[in-house]
Amino acid sequence: MTEPIRVLIADDHTIVRAGIRLLLEIETDIEVVGEAVNGREAVALVEQACPDVVLMDIAMPELDGLEATGLIKARCPDTSVLVLTMHRTEEYLFEMLRVGASGYLIKGAETEELIHAIRVVARGEVFLYPSVAGRLVQEYLELTGVAQDGKTPLSPREKEIMQLLVKGYSNKEIAESLVISVSTVYTHRSKMMEKLGLTTRHELIQYARRRGLIRNI
Repeated sequence: MTEPIRVLIADDHTIVRAGIRLLLEIETDIEVVGEAVNGREAVALVEQACPDVVLMDIAMPELDGLEATGLIKARCPDTSVLVLTMHRTEEYLFEMLRVGASGYLIKGAETEELIHAIRVVARGEVFLYPSVAGRLVQEYLELTGVAQDGKTPLSPREKEIMQLLVKGYSNKEIAESLVISVSTVYTHRSKMMEKLGLTTRHELIQYARRRGLIRNI
């Protein structure tokens, strides 16, 4: 039997933590292993419990989510941090990714999207909410010179697959979303990555970091 995804909730609002816990405890593959009321407590609990995923708010007392995430990734690199916040500005997103967060989700998101994001980052992948994921892909294409006068060497289907890859979808999930077979997804994905000189979705995010796409703006 597969071990459940062990999740720590870090948020300074009691009612928010309680609500998230209730949502997560319904899922058979997710286990809530603790709650933290501020960033400092989150860091301490991560060192004790070694959760797979931390749901991290940004604005918290004593130590905010940005500083806490940096410390968590430095001390427990195998723990993935999924930001769950009210902040919609891209400055926060880029800063959180810069210090090591694996995902960024708005508190107004649907429950299914939260569950999906937890599973994605637990696999060691990256989850970004759709609007920013789309912008990140576009900036990547423009920066690398792939986009010239509005044209790219990618087919419309390859562009769709790239968008979903950056959001953290697996091949199977992409196939279901686009109503195509997994083998067709694999074929399009292979051709697309070859055109861009990439091999994994991690390289896309890492490239964006190296080229300064994930930064203060």
